Parts: sequence; C-alpha cells; structure tokens
Amino acid sequence: MTIEMAVDILRTVLTTALMLVGPILGAAMLIGIIVSLIQSVTSIQEQTLTFVPKLVGVGIVMMISAPWLIRNLVEFTITFIQRMPTVAP
Repeated sequence: MTIEMAVDILRTVLTTALMLVGPILGAAMLIGIIVSLIQSVTSIQEQTLTFVPKLVGVGIVMMISAPWLIRNLVEFTITFIQRMPTVAP
C-alpha cells in the first residue's frame, strides 16, 4: 500500500463519516439553539427541557434519513471491499 492509497482511504472514510453524521448533528444543533432562545426569553433554566426536544428531533431525523444513511453506508462498504485486493501487498 502506498502513502497515496492510505491518504485516499482515510479521506474517503472521513468524508463518508462526516456526510452521514451531518444531518443528525445539524438537527441537534438547530434544536439546541431554538430551545436555548426559548429558555432565555422565558427565563426557564431547566436542563431537561434541552434534552427531550433534542432526543425527539434527532430520532425523527434518523427515521427520515435512515434509507439515505444506509444506502450511503452500503455503497461505501461495497466500494471498500472491492478495493481490498489492490490494497494488500
């Protein structure tokens, strides 16, 4: 395995990981900001108010994006397995 191949594999892994986690983290961040704004306006500082909406929102985003996430992960896995013979010395 050459250094270029290793860098390409690492780049592909990181790109795929960021692409798969992006919608989930984005939803959690957006919900967190909205709940924080609501808490600051109403002066309610209850910690459980931030957790429950994030949990529900992330669950909904995961259910909606599950087919896309699984399809991308399967494509990545198939591509990586097909590249294995070229990686081995």
